[in-house]
Amino acid sequence: MLIASDGPRLRSDRATLFLGSRGAFNFELEVSLRDGAHHSGNWGGLLANPGTMLAGAIASLVDAHGRILVDALRPASIPPSVRRALADIEPGEPGGPAIDDDWGERELTPAERVFAWNALEVLAFRTGNPDRPANAIPPRASALLQVRFVAGCDPRAFVPAIRSHLDARRFTRVAVRQGAMEPMAATRLDPDHPWVRWASASIEASTGSPPAILPNLGGSLPNDCFAEVLGLPTIWVPHSYPACSQHAPDEHMLAAVAREGLQIMTGMFWDLGTTDPVAPG
Repeated sequence: MLIASDGPRLRSDRATLFLGSRGAFNFELEVSLRDGAHHSGNWGGLLANPGTMLAGAIASLVDAHGRILVDALRPASIPPSVRRALADIEPGEPGGPAIDDDWGERELTPAERVFAWNALEVLAFRTGNPDRPANAIPPRASALLQVRFVAGCDPRAFVPAIRSHLDARRFTRVAVRQGAMEPMAATRLDPDHPWVRWASASIEASTGSPPAILPNLGGSLPNDCFAEVLGLPTIWVPHSYPACSQHAPDEHMLAAVAREGLQIMTGMFWDLGTTDPVAPG
């Protein structure tokens, strides 16, 4: 078994286990129609606008409420054990952004949307010169998008599925290609696995409260090196918290979480050495 630490807890006041991570797949969309810009008065209504075309293509992939519209970019279903593990999970942290209840799959809980489902995000969109806009139809437009996906989805199918989807909707002039960032795989240990029950019991014995069990982290990390290449059950015990300003100025950790983290990890390694280990299975 792998025991490791990374990322944030569910909340600062609740110890957490996560058992894998969502994958990350970046892709680029581009519309390049001509060499230069043309006066929007003289040519407006006569020349196709690549920004408008690209916006329409994106809107065909994900709707105005964040719901993915391409079946190949969505998971087939949520496993029962994952749904059970998330039944008492409530994402969010004081000091963090407010959750938009009307975003994403309406029939899913907030926990299911971030820990058990895929998200399609527009990371960047550019057409014309946003810093110095001119009264001209721009010659090209481009966007960088990302799919955060759960275990069971094959990222190798994403670009062909997007190409087919766009062609069927007459967006044939919208090019699609995989982004420069190497995709990260999605992994998930079953929440009913014996090692999960062992780790949860150890944390509860140390802290007096059962931990939150997340089938996978909402973000991505290279857990596939251990889960798939080495075939290990993976247990991650995070010691950060959601409002830590991760990857931003003033990234920090809380003294209370660090103190409890030391308590948790001491207890887990003590239990490994003094109790019969769970048979991997």
